[in-house]
Amino acid sequence: MAEGKRWQALIAVRDIYPGDATPVTFGTRELAVFDTTEGVTVAMARCTHGAANLCDGYFDGTHIECPLHQGLFDARTGAAKAAPARVPLRMIQSRVQDGVVQVLL
Repeated sequence: MAEGKRWQALIAVRDIYPGDATPVTFGTRELAVFDTTEGVTVAMARCTHGAANLCDGYFDGTHIECPLHQGLFDARTGAAKAAPARVPLRMIQSRVQDGVVQVLL
């Protein structure tokens, strides 16, 4: 584990939107919890292009589309997949433990 970081509870699995993006505020961070087809992932919630909240965008279980300019990101990896998005999302290391999504911060 990285020095100074520890696993912290973020949200109960039962409280995330099934098959969708759930907005969560953690301290001063706005995070997006994605219930992807391959499991739960967590990223910073703001689009790297226009700073819109990605939780307001269309999510298909794999990709999240920005509601502002329709930039597209892979919610599993953070990779920018369609213009105007070029910079990947900052993904937060996460895991599910005892029914709780945890983040390493």
